[in-house]
Amino acid sequence: MHSPENTSLPCPFDNYTASVMVDGRPISLGLWDTAGQEDYDRLRPLSYPQTDVFLICFSIVSPPSFDNVKAKWYPEIEHHAPNVPIILVGTKLDLRDDPATAESLRQRKMEPVSYEQALAVAKEIRAHKYLECSALTQRNLKSVFDEAIRAVLNPRPAAKPKSKKCTIL
Repeated sequence: MHSPENTSLPCPFDNYTASVMVDGRPISLGLWDTAGQEDYDRLRPLSYPQTDVFLICFSIVSPPSFDNVKAKWYPEIEHHAPNVPIILVGTKLDLRDDPATAESLRQRKMEPVSYEQALAVAKEIRAHKYLECSALTQRNLKSVFDEAIRAVLNPRPAAKPKSKKCTIL
């Protein structure tokens, strides 16, 4: 028999808060790390209306996760929050040049995602920026969050819609 205290429900979101300084300004940063599993596809967008910036992350050493940027994440965000800035983030930067990782990928007829490939996708999805980082080594980690904050504090001007009027004199 299960008692309520022994029952746990998986949560589709991990929430974190931090106070940081960016460009000399104190910022209160709230992060929602949403679950990528298909089970949460209908719940995840409920958090989108309160979102100021999206970090679409993929593993540099997982081409399938990179493919999901265009196949899953960008379309979902564009549908639910079309005017919110996006930062594209390549994670596990420390493994791009790791010989064991390279060999493992080669055996599966894959290779790490190149900076140029990711930058091209960032432009295609109109990301505010493309950055690479490593949580393991902390390389560029602060830059990811600083740039996310800057994307909110200094938004790009909205593109002017092209006029569909035709004036004939």
